[in-house]
Amino acid sequence: MKSTVKYAAISAIGTAVYVSLIASVMFFAEKGLLGSNRTILIPIAMLMLFVFSAAFTGFLVFGRPIIWYWDGKKKEALALLFYTLGIFLAITLIVFLLLLY
Repeated sequence: MKSTVKYAAISAIGTAVYVSLIASVMFFAEKGLLGSNRTILIPIAMLMLFVFSAAFTGFLVFGRPIIWYWDGKKKEALALLFYTLGIFLAITLIVFLLLLY
C-alpha cells in the first residue's frame, strides 16, 4: 500500500509540474514571446498542444493503473487511480487557495 501512495504522489506531482510548465509557457508567450505574429499557426499549435497534453497527462494518471489492472492487480490499480486523483485534487485546491492571497 505504501508503494501505491508513492506511485500516486509521483504521478500527481508530475502532472502538476507538467501543467505548470505549459501554463507558464503560454502565459509568457502571450506577454510578448510571440509578439504580434498572429497567424493560423497559433490556433493549430494550441490544438496540437492540447491533444498532446491530454495524451501525456492521461498516461501519467492512467498508465500504471491500466498496466496493474491488466496484470490482475485490480484492487491495487483502482486504489492507485483514486490516490492519484485525490492527491492531484489536493494540489489543485492548494493552487486555488493560493489565488485568494
